[in-house]
Amino acid sequence: MPFDKLRAGYRAPSIMNLKIKLIDTTLPTPEYKTTGAVAFDLYSRIDLEIPPKTLSLIPLNVIIQIPPGYFIGLFSRSSLPIKKNLMCANGVGVMDADFCGSTDEYKFEAYNFSDSPIKIERGERICQAVLIPYAKPNIELISEITEPSRGGLGSTGS
Repeated sequence: MPFDKLRAGYRAPSIMNLKIKLIDTTLPTPEYKTTGAVAFDLYSRIDLEIPPKTLSLIPLNVIIQIPPGYFIGLFSRSSLPIKKNLMCANGVGVMDADFCGSTDEYKFEAYNFSDSPIKIERGERICQAVLIPYAKPNIELISEITEPSRGGLGSTGS
């Protein structure tokens, strides 16, 4: 289906409130930094140092009640690899709606890919969070696939 026809049927979701509990209320409230931003920034709750070539969990100071039909994706800020030599260790963090108990603080799994220790300061912006809708289909097991194979990775060209 052409993109313009897909887009013609698109309806923007109604505005909703996202309930967020701050663990340390002296730190900044998560916010969208520009009117066009799709993600809001999250901040480190503590000072810490991440040794070289090491994974570390950075506490983000929030517990979020996600509305039904959504999940939160945690993504590195675009400057994190350049300025801090850190990256999201698993590419993206997937935060489920049922991870919202009184001690379920979000944490960012950071990997220091440099040869030096990296200092994170309390209140420093670390990652960004996006509220994403999803579909949850039933899983149906089948005995064979009838569609033809298209080939391996990169089989459609360079």
